[in-house]
Amino acid sequence: MKIFKMAIMAALSVLVIVSCGTRGNKKATSEPAAETKAAEETETCLTAIDEYLTTVIGSQYAQGEICIPSKRVIAVDESNPEDIQVLGDFWIDNFNVSGDTLVSVSGGSHPGKMHVKRDSEGHFAVTAFDEVGDGSTFLTTAKKIFGEHFEKFRKVNSDQTGREEARKSAIAAYVSKHNLPVKVYKDYGWPAVEIPKVYATTEN
Repeated sequence: MKIFKMAIMAALSVLVIVSCGTRGNKKATSEPAAETKAAEETETCLTAIDEYLTTVIGSQYAQGEICIPSKRVIAVDESNPEDIQVLGDFWIDNFNVSGDTLVSVSGGSHPGKMHVKRDSEGHFAVTAFDEVGDGSTFLTTAKKIFGEHFEKFRKVNSDQTGREEARKSAIAAYVSKHNLPVKVYKDYGWPAVEIPKVYATTEN
C-alpha cells in the first residue's frame, strides 16, 4: 500500500526466529516474532527483503538522506529454495538527518508476500512481491494472499503499539550499524522519540 504519511504511527522491523532459508529446505510458520536488538550479519532472505524494500519500494517515495526498512513477519515457507515465501507487514521510512534528529520525510505500509530465491552460491534475492491492494481491494487481496494466516495478519496489521516498537528497533539497529550521530527520530506533528541503544552480543 503506497500511502504517504507525514505522521507515521508505525512501521515494523522484526526478524523471525526461523533462519529463512539458512537451515535447509523446510516449512515453517511463526507468530509475529520477538524483536531482536540487531540484524544478523549473515545473508538471509530477510536481508534480501530489506534490500528490496529499500531500493524498490523506498524509491517510490519522496527521497530522504537515508531509507530504513522494517517488517513484522507473519509466516515463512522455506520448503522450496527456488521460491521461499515470506508473509509479512512491511514498511519503509525515509529520513533526513538534522543535528541529533532523524526527521521523517516519507514512508508507508506494504503488506503482502515476498517471493525469495536462493541461488547455488547461497545468495538471496526477491523475485516477486504479491502486495495487498489499496482501499476497497484491501480485504479481498489480503485474504487471498495471507490465506490461513489472515487472522494473524489482521491482528498484527492493527497493532499500532507493536508496529511502532518494531519500527523503533529497526531505526536503532540502522543507527548503530552506520554509527549515525543521532539520538531521536521525529514524525511531523509528533514529539521526538528517543532511539534506544543497541548493544553488540557475542555468540558462544
